[in-house]
Amino acid sequence: MVGDGGVQVRALKCPQCGAELPATTVGSVVCQYCGSSLVLTGRPGRAGQGEEAVVRGMRLTPFTMGDPGGTGLPVFKMLVPVGWEMRGGVTWNLQNVGMPATLAYQLWNPNGLEAFEILPNMNFTGGGGLGGLFSGGKQFGAEVRQPMDAPSAMQQLVIPRYRGSMQGLQTVKLDHVPELADQVAGGQGDGMGIRQGDGAKVRITYSLGNHQIEEEIYAVVEVWRTPMATMLGGESVFWYVDYIVSFRAGQGKLDAAADLFTVMIRSLKVNPAWKAAYEQVITQLAQAQIGHIKQIGQIGAQYAEMGAQMREENLQGFYERGASGDRRSKDWSETIRDVETYYDPYKGMEVELPSDYGHAWVNSQGEYIVTDSANFNPNVDTDSTLNWEQMQPS
Repeated sequence: MVGDGGVQVRALKCPQCGAELPATTVGSVVCQYCGSSLVLTGRPGRAGQGEEAVVRGMRLTPFTMGDPGGTGLPVFKMLVPVGWEMRGGVTWNLQNVGMPATLAYQLWNPNGLEAFEILPNMNFTGGGGLGGLFSGGKQFGAEVRQPMDAPSAMQQLVIPRYRGSMQGLQTVKLDHVPELADQVAGGQGDGMGIRQGDGAKVRITYSLGNHQIEEEIYAVVEVWRTPMATMLGGESVFWYVDYIVSFRAGQGKLDAAADLFTVMIRSLKVNPAWKAAYEQVITQLAQAQIGHIKQIGQIGAQYAEMGAQMREENLQGFYERGASGDRRSKDWSETIRDVETYYDPYKGMEVELPSDYGHAWVNSQGEYIVTDSANFNPNVDTDSTLNWEQMQPS
């Protein structure tokens, strides 16, 4: 079969279950019958000549998410499966002093049902004082609502707001995971007050078109309490539902896709410069120093004018939290699926990839291939002109 541009499209069978796979020219595919992640082998035109056409594994390529409408800086980088599509970005709202930017982003398999999604964080003010009087309104751009634990927030906020419109929505299992708060968000904050953290995950099912979907959503609740002497109450309370991440696949295929989602979330690295700029915007909004800004596009210019010392202080704080953050992120991902640490000779650093494949390769463009086939060699078995190096476990 020949596709657009004369590139040969290969119709293949899954080596795990024998099911017919969709005809494709990209270097990776997911079996929609058993959920296995697969890598194509053989150069175009060679399939059908007695050579294996597909092996179990995954091929990943680097991706960078930008913030063109705000700071102008890259927000994060991560590894995504070859051939997946992307949508979403950063939304700025300077009226929300405590959370002026939110990220909504989805990566999905255009030939299947798998998707990885970062859902927008939510921030609230509540507790004593005004929070007890004006529940349901807004204060400094934050919704006024009493704090709640993570399972309640998942049931009352996350699912209704982000999945409430789905047909046939059912909650399969809701787990209270309090340790998740420290695994992804850390402990005490930077002078914000006393922090209480909580976490939860939920597995839901629903209909999407003619397909049954299975999805797992993770979320953390962070509550910050600061003593405050007022005539109405004794503390100031700000709280967030954040680190909201979801993994989706066809009904009964989610567990098989867990290794793919694990490597994606483990590879996500926030840009320290963007984080520093975001924190500086919050600081200046709180101090009413950039209240004159009327257009979101001016944020980048404002950041460029900030003092170098202030930027360095924010960056230093980010780096100091980085080591513990990496450890917590590792703990989180390992609760989803085991990973193996490999040494990347091009970057001169360690990278974590799924542990149940056994063989890992990398090229100079930052792409990775993992597979359980000892005979697979991407220098021979793919149409790539790049040099692939096999990585060794650390």
